[in-house]
Amino acid sequence: MLTSLQRMLKGAMLIGAMLILGQLTSASAADETPEAFIKRLSGDVIDAIKTDKSIAAGDVNKIVVLVDQKVMPSVNFLRMTASAVGPSWRQATPEQQKRLQEEFKTLLVRTYSGALSQFNDQTILIKPVRAAPDDKEVVVRTEVRGKGDPIQLDYRVEKATDAPAGWRIYNLNVMGVWLVDNYRSQFAQEINAKGVDGLIASLTDRNKSNSAKPQGK
Repeated sequence: MLTSLQRMLKGAMLIGAMLILGQLTSASAADETPEAFIKRLSGDVIDAIKTDKSIAAGDVNKIVVLVDQKVMPSVNFLRMTASAVGPSWRQATPEQQKRLQEEFKTLLVRTYSGALSQFNDQTILIKPVRAAPDDKEVVVRTEVRGKGDPIQLDYRVEKATDAPAGWRIYNLNVMGVWLVDNYRSQFAQEINAKGVDGLIASLTDRNKSNSAKPQGK
């Protein structure tokens, strides 16, 4: 069920998705513009990749720690999961919602691990944001430039209302494909066929299969 999406976005999405990694600095985050937020996170990730050979090689254990420490403060992961699951999220029990978040997070962490081994010598161009100063949700458009054609990479970000203040990512667009929207269409098929528990089981199986693969592959 999830294999086709993995194939479609592998490469461009993997590189792009890793650029959300970064830790918010609460002292300055509240005053950052959306484009400054993305630029800072991208720089932090590029530096981490260049300085840690084990991360660049796809060390999954290190990536899990990295995601827990740096991704979650910068991403509205609850919103991402609820949006990917769609209307069935509201009917899911608290335990089902907890499991969905856990398995979806694991799926993305494993996806990120592939990106790290593919990243080398890319640069990021941040485009001007078309939004009013008081907008609470905006799209930050960027390009990943390196060998070959530039890769379109856009972020949907929201102004956080809780601590730490600042911006948080809730969707990612790679080459015209929104990540959460693609998962939503595939998740809907699984839920229609087997219900929410069926989706959880499918995600669990997929994650077990990914964890059995050699790191960095």
